[in-house]
Amino acid sequence: MPAWLTVVGIGDDGFAGLGRPARRALLDAAVVFGGERHLAMLPARLAARRAAWPSPFDIAPVLALRNTPVCVLASGDPMLFGVGATLARQLPAAELRVLPAPSSLSLAAARLGWPLQEVTAVSLVGRPLATLNVHLHAGARLFVLSADGATPAALAALLTSRGFGATRMIVLEHLGGERERRLDGRADAWSGAAVAALNLVALECHAADGAPRLPLTPGLPDDAFRHDGQLTKRDVRAVTLARLAPTPGELLWDVGAGSGSIGIEWMRTHPACRAIAIEGHAERQRFIEHNRDALGVPGLQLVAGRAPEALQGLASPDVIFIGGGVTTPGVLEACWAQLRPGGRLIANAVTLQGEAVLVAWRAQHGGTLTRMALAEAQPLGGFDTWRQALPITLLEVIKQHDEPVGDSAADPDSGHAGGIVREI
Repeated sequence: MPAWLTVVGIGDDGFAGLGRPARRALLDAAVVFGGERHLAMLPARLAARRAAWPSPFDIAPVLALRNTPVCVLASGDPMLFGVGATLARQLPAAELRVLPAPSSLSLAAARLGWPLQEVTAVSLVGRPLATLNVHLHAGARLFVLSADGATPAALAALLTSRGFGATRMIVLEHLGGERERRLDGRADAWSGAAVAALNLVALECHAADGAPRLPLTPGLPDDAFRHDGQLTKRDVRAVTLARLAPTPGELLWDVGAGSGSIGIEWMRTHPACRAIAIEGHAERQRFIEHNRDALGVPGLQLVAGRAPEALQGLASPDVIFIGGGVTTPGVLEACWAQLRPGGRLIANAVTLQGEAVLVAWRAQHGGTLTRMALAEAQPLGGFDTWRQALPITLLEVIKQHDEPVGDSAADPDSGHAGGIVREI
């Protein structure tokens, strides 16, 4: 099927800035979809019917016109946080033609002399402001796509509250158009002047001496999380995340999430990592909601309920972490049943009863057991001594593609999944 849909990237310079293929597509179209601002840029001589996007936004009206010559107008490069990417997920590539204009990121990089490959792009269009938090690091350069004219002031307040008040802010309005304008200032001295709705904010991040340092590597400080003590502690968390081994696009279940620390750190490793936190305790649910925003992963999904009942209907995970509740009847079995073939299950236990469950599970399904014993130096009178933390037993097991159904334990000499017991 030939391409019936053309997505035209249009800049702030409007129809005059379009190339010949984009103009031809608009002249030949039966219908043109776009926002009110984009549609107003079109000359009267275009015969196509003009259709504004419905509210709430929905591409169904476009898809309903399949095989009709249709154009969609989008800002700049439609494949960069744009409607082109949304349409491309629904249509074969052969049915879709994209004619991009220079993106606002490219124009901003050109104006500021910042190499684009060295700048992180963050979109706040339809996304929570807390999305920015994971990207705040001393020396980082960010391009932030604003939701509206209020975004720069909100950014300034957020940066100041998190110890980044010395950050240089550059607001670029109407990039590429006749009304292009630039505003400069520090976050903690932002003037609050009116800003056009169409703007991009460039940030050069500078942290105060007391600002928290939150790296992307696993093992954030325990005090980075709000919790009631139900928290996988920093060193154990780092080892656990290493065993969970997040890769882009994978979905994690954090079962019995507590403060949500495992799911949150999982999502901080890569923007495409996804996580669902399952927690039945009401106060800890509030901790998770606070922590996911404070640490920059507001997309973490919280399921209020207890396993195994709360697991029904959830998307099948690639990886499961069980930090508490391994002794609860049916939890391991329900998690294992939902885990995708080839997926990984990691479970931690601190009690003898929990450890016995993990040992029995390994005997049936294979995998590895690791025992972690940590100690911290603490005062003892006028001296220091080692204080042992409770040892943790960690089970790691991969669900085989040909995993048999039944309760028969694997013969340890048969080679099924093997297994290692290790103590550190």
